[in-house]
Amino acid sequence: MERIRVESVSYSYQNKYQTVEAVKEVTCSFESGKMYVITGESGSGKSTFLSLLAGLDCPKSGRIVVDGEDLSRIDRDAYRREKVAVIYQAFHLFPLLTALENVMYPLEIQGMQRREAKAHAAEYLREVGIAEEKAVKYPRMMSGGEQQRTAVARAMASGGRIVLADEPTGNLDTENEEKIVELLASLAHEKDFTVIMVTHNRQIADRADVRLVMKDGRMTETAMETSGQ
Repeated sequence: MERIRVESVSYSYQNKYQTVEAVKEVTCSFESGKMYVITGESGSGKSTFLSLLAGLDCPKSGRIVVDGEDLSRIDRDAYRREKVAVIYQAFHLFPLLTALENVMYPLEIQGMQRREAKAHAAEYLREVGIAEEKAVKYPRMMSGGEQQRTAVARAMASGGRIVLADEPTGNLDTENEEKIVELLASLAHEKDFTVIMVTHNRQIADRADVRLVMKDGRMTETAMETSGQ
């Protein structure tokens, strides 16, 4: 099922010296139950495109339609609370909250009572391999892999079914990189999420159901869908 449709989207911004055309006439779509990977050189527009999908900016032209609604015409704060979760390379966990409290946070924002939120958060953490004794630790007391698994659990708790991941394994070793990719793939294939990941890592790109390549702000290639991922 199509979840996101991007129609002739362009985006530019002004820096100190010039106008930068970061995204140029991009048209593509993203379905539920699939993991997409966007690759390309630095400065090709990948992260800017992801920020548009996250509703952090609006296209200068064209439109992004999510579940049948034009993103520019809806409450984008509500959209980010209810439909989309972003996972970053630098984890972006709340440093003064434990892993459990980090995952509880979006549940409580949704109105869930604290006791129920705690139970649900603990279950999400178990699903990503964070045991009870780790769940009570603060981010600074956890390894990079544990922090990123906590970030995945928080994304699961967000209530949405769209996960945008910007270089989510960039700070991880090979073993933890593999675990995070497996977790994101399982969100797509087993829980019907739409997972869209930006990465420079070719091995991760090979794990995608669909690979998109950005160059100079344009989507220049759509790889054939792979099977058995």
